[in-house]
Amino acid sequence: MKRFRPALLALAALTLLSAVLAPAQAATTAIGGSFTDNFDGFNTGRWHKADGWTNGSMFNAGWRADHVWFSGGVMGLNLDTANCPGGCSGRPYASGEYRTNDLFSYGRFETRMKAVKASGTVTSMFTYTGPSDGQPWDEIDVEILGKNTTQMQTNYFTNGTGGHEKIINLGFDAAAGYHDYAIEWWNQGTINWFVDGRLVHQENGSRGALPTRPMRMMLNLWPGVGVDGWLGPFNYSGQLTATYDWARYTKY
Repeated sequence: MKRFRPALLALAALTLLSAVLAPAQAATTAIGGSFTDNFDGFNTGRWHKADGWTNGSMFNAGWRADHVWFSGGVMGLNLDTANCPGGCSGRPYASGEYRTNDLFSYGRFETRMKAVKASGTVTSMFTYTGPSDGQPWDEIDVEILGKNTTQMQTNYFTNGTGGHEKIINLGFDAAAGYHDYAIEWWNQGTINWFVDGRLVHQENGSRGALPTRPMRMMLNLWPGVGVDGWLGPFNYSGQLTATYDWARYTKY
């Protein structure tokens, strides 16, 4: 989908920048095993909340730990203007990101989430590693663009090279209710994306080498700036919240 490529190439550079801006994690981070988290509370042994930094100029929010919350078996990510820009790393908005402490190798990454419907935003579940982990940049993405929540965008990066985006028509509104999204990353040489248990896309390396390095599982919500051609314009009219019912990783 060529119309998305310029924005994603810019996103590539800025995500790499975020690896420098983010608090460094030890290169000896553990390789984790299978888990299921029902989000009954903040499991500090498994996750941490991004706090006190921002990804780069495309990401128009500072990450704040107080913008990740738990209630009634749900994890929520708020996007608002509370204490901004001074308390938002100089950005006009604050938002939340939830990251695993461990890295994970081949397996199935899943979450049940309800996305935000608002032009200019992204609700995501993805895997990521980079220089902050002592590794080159690899990533696999599930992204719901708030300008059209009846679609999902997939992509992957290997050694910092992306441009493998694909738009999937979901057949439902991802902001109207919870749905299951999964990334199945096989060492046999494929990445499979599932929605509600249905295979919707596969990459086999024919469009570029697939990731090979252990990665963190990450969940976030963010508003863009300067990328209206990709995300649409963002016009803030009040707090936005993405919610996640559970997350799971199954080691292969």
